This record gives sequence, C-alpha cells and structure tokens, in this order.
Amino acid sequence: MGNAVYEKERQLKYLEERFNMLLHMLDSLDPEAADLEDIDRLIAVIDSLEMKYEQFKQSW
Repeated sequence: MGNAVYEKERQLKYLEERFNMLLHMLDSLDPEAADLEDIDRLIAVIDSLEMKYEQFKQSW
C-alpha cells in the first residue's frame, strides 16, 4: 500500500487516516441493506487497523 512508515508522527497520521476511512464506511453503510459481505469487509478493515497499531506500537 506504499512505503514503510517509521516516524511516530507519520504512523499516527496513517492510523488516523485509516480510522477515518472506517468511520466513513460505517456512516455510509445502510443497516437495513447490509449483507454478510459488507460486515466481513468492515471486520477486515478493523483487523488490518489493529494489526498496524500493534506493529507501530512495538517501535514506539
């Protein structure tokens, strides 16, 4: 998805952007029309965000 990020400020910016993307996905999701694929995609984004957080946390 791009170059590796080593500076803490850039790591925090990366996490913030990914979190905002997740919030946008949640805001645009229609609960009445959501299907299993939509939920799986949200879970994948959350898992990815958690994985990056843990990876960055180790370097802090």
